Amino acid sequence: MIPNPTRLLAATACLALAACAQPAEPRDTGLPTGASAVSEHAGVFNGVPVTYTALVETTLLPGEDGETAGRMVTTTYLAESAHPAHRPVLFLFNGGPGASTTPLHFGAFGPQRRFGEGETAVLAPNPDSLLDVADLVFIDPVGTGYSTPVTEEEGAQFWSPDGDAASVARVIESWLKRHDREASPRYVLGQSYGTVRAGAITRAAPDLDLDGILLFALVSDMRGGDVSYAVRFPTMAATAWYHGRIPQEGRTAEDVFEQAVEFVETRYWPALEEGEALAEADKQALAEEMSAWIGLPADYIAELDLRLSNRDFMLHLLEDEGVRTGQLDTRATRSLDAPAQRPPYDDPGLSYHPDSVDTAGLETSQGFDPAEHASIVEAYFQDWLGFEPETPYRALNLDVNRAWDWGPDGFTGFGGTNSYYAEAMAADPDLRLFWAAGYYDLSTPAYAGRYGLEQAGVPADRLTAAYFPAGHSVFVGEANRALLGTAVRDFLLPDAD
Repeated sequence: MIPNPTRLLAATACLALAACAQPAEPRDTGLPTGASAVSEHAGVFNGVPVTYTALVETTLLPGEDGETAGRMVTTTYLAESAHPAHRPVLFLFNGGPGASTTPLHFGAFGPQRRFGEGETAVLAPNPDSLLDVADLVFIDPVGTGYSTPVTEEEGAQFWSPDGDAASVARVIESWLKRHDREASPRYVLGQSYGTVRAGAITRAAPDLDLDGILLFALVSDMRGGDVSYAVRFPTMAATAWYHGRIPQEGRTAEDVFEQAVEFVETRYWPALEEGEALAEADKQALAEEMSAWIGLPADYIAELDLRLSNRDFMLHLLEDEGVRTGQLDTRATRSLDAPAQRPPYDDPGLSYHPDSVDTAGLETSQGFDPAEHASIVEAYFQDWLGFEPETPYRALNLDVNRAWDWGPDGFTGFGGTNSYYAEAMAADPDLRLFWAAGYYDLSTPAYAGRYGLEQAGVPADRLTAAYFPAGHSVFVGEANRALLGTAVRDFLLPDAD
C-alpha cells in the first residue's frame, strides 16, 4: 500500500534540505512509559512466514495535575519489514465498557490463539493472524487487562465516553511517535462498545489522520421507540430459521435476513408508525405474518402489541423445549431452569463456540500450571512475552462497567456515534469504513447497524459491509474467521494486486 504522501513529506524533506545538516531537535517520543518487555518470535500467518517482535508497553497517562493518573498497557507485534513506513498499523480494542482485548487478541488476530477454558486452556499458533499484512497493537483501556488507574478515585477520569476516548487516542498518538511510525497507514478496530470508542476518537483526535476504521458488532444509535423493535426483527427471523422454527429448506440465513428486512420496510415498520390508529383486524393479520417469520404464536405477538423485546423472543422461541436462546449469539441455548447467574454470565451466547476442536491434537505453544498462573493469558504474558505485571489480568471488569459515567442522560443520551463517522468521512475524503455484523447477534443487530449508518449519511462508496453467520463476535467459527481475515486484509491493502 502506498502511504499518504503528506505524511511522508515531513520524514523525507530533510534529505533535500541543507538545513538538515544542523543538529536535529530531540524527537518527540510521546508520553513516558513504565514497565515493558521485548521478545522475538516467528510464525506462519495466512501461509506467509513472519519474524516478529512482541512489545508489551505501559504508557503513563497524566491527570489534570500532570502527575501519572493511569497506566495503559498495549501489546504490539511488529513484523520485520524493509519499509515500515509503508506497512499498516492496526490498533485494536474491545468493548464493555470494562472488556479487555482478550477475544480479539486470543480469538481472532493475535499470533497465538486460545483453545479450551479454565485449567484445560492451551495456546496454539494462529494461522489467521493479520501479521502478514499489518503490525498489530492491542490496547487494553484503563481498568482492563493489566491497565490500571493509579488509584480508584483517579479511574473516574477515564471511565466516561469522552475520558475513555481521549486516553486511548493519546496512547495511539504516543505509540506512533515513540515507534517513529507517523508516516505509516493507520487503522483502528473496535468491537461492541469499542465501536462507540472509535467514533468518539474521530472527534477527540482528528489529527490522528486515520486511513480507516473497522467496526465489529456496531452499537447503533437506535435504542428506543418503535425503531428498536423494527431493527431487531430480521435477526429474530434468522434465529427462528436456524432453530428450525420456520421453514429452512431452500433458504440460507442471508436469504431469510434480507427477506425479513424487506418485510420490515414494507409491512412491519409502516404498521408500527400507525400506532393506535392501526385497526384491530390489521393488527391480527400482521401478527400472523410476523409469526411466520419469527416462529412465535400470533396471539402472543398481538398481545405484545406487535412489539417484542429481546427477552420476549429469547425466552419463548424454544420454550416448549425448556431452553432459551442467547443474546450475544442466538444459536446458543441454555435451560430455562438453570441456576441463576449474574449478568452477563447468564447469557449462553457469551462464550458460545460452534466448532468442536480436539485440543489434544493441536501442536500447542504452551499450556499453564494453575499453581503458578491464574489463566493461560497470564502465563502467556509472563512466560512467553517476559512481562512482569503488578496486578492480575482483568479480562472483564464489571466494576468499570458499573462505574461508567454516561452523562446526565445515561446510556441512551450518548447517541450520535454513527454521525461521528459520517462527519469524519466528510472532513477526509480518503477515510474508509469497514463494518462486520453477525446474523445471530441480538445485542447489536445487523439491521440496526445498517440502518444507523445509512441514516447518518456514511458514504456508501467508502463503506465495506461484511455479514457473517455468526453472533456478536464475528470471528467465532473456523469458516467465519477465514472469511473475516480475507475481508480485513482486502480492506487494509486496498491497492494490493
